[in-house]
Amino acid sequence: MTSPARAFAEVIGDPIAHSLSPVIHNFWLEVAGIDAEYRRHLVTGPDLPAYLASVRADPQWRGTNVTMPLKLDALEQADEATDRAVTAGAVNLLLPRDGKIFAANTDVGAIATLIDRERKAGRRVGSVTLFGNGGAARAALVALKLLDIDLVRIQARDLGAATKLAVQFGLALAPAALTIPVDSDALINTTPLGMAGFECLNCDLAMMPEGGLVFDLVTSPTDTPLIAAARRRGLAVVTGLEMLVEQAAASFKLMFGADPPRDRDADLWHKLKP
Repeated sequence: MTSPARAFAEVIGDPIAHSLSPVIHNFWLEVAGIDAEYRRHLVTGPDLPAYLASVRADPQWRGTNVTMPLKLDALEQADEATDRAVTAGAVNLLLPRDGKIFAANTDVGAIATLIDRERKAGRRVGSVTLFGNGGAARAALVALKLLDIDLVRIQARDLGAATKLAVQFGLALAPAALTIPVDSDALINTTPLGMAGFECLNCDLAMMPEGGLVFDLVTSPTDTPLIAAARRRGLAVVTGLEMLVEQAAASFKLMFGADPPRDRDADLWHKLKP
């Protein structure tokens, strides 16, 4: 006699082997006593339509977190989307809703929550440099708009794409090359640069003021070259792991219909940190 299929959710992207999302969600599922599993799945851009057709037909599917390089394509493949996902033009969560695939973006709320926390703690975030122009950068721009932080400059390798993004979001500052020194109160890195296996990014933080903030969305390693440079400079930092947990909490509730057990964060961090 075969066992009944279990409810599942997962994270997709390319690469995906480094993802810590299964550690987070499976810990919460166990603590909450929910009979489901969360896994990772390698999906490339060309594979996305077939993947979505597969999960759409699976009654045990509860949702999929989306990471690079699929955040823009996933929005186009969805049937419906939240306002934040549409405004960002990118998604990090796909959900089954009445036979349709519904797109959401929990990155936006997570970024806004973490920056607002640092601002309330006295960190300087009046002006922001944003590294990158992809899906995560779009989420960051929406979050900054929600916080009424308007003095934002994109620094990217593709200045053409960065200029289009700056125009779309009505940024007053013209984009600049990724390699020039950062000259703002805060810095948000939404690129994979600094991730294990990727080249180092611009870590010239000499022009950033005392009390400034560096927010790196890269999760592996936790102490990226950028985070290490910020600490040497005496700047406040927000790590990619903090971001990962914060967006995962919102995703968990949408996928499994229950609040994650955040009172067990200390135990979770013990599992996440090397």
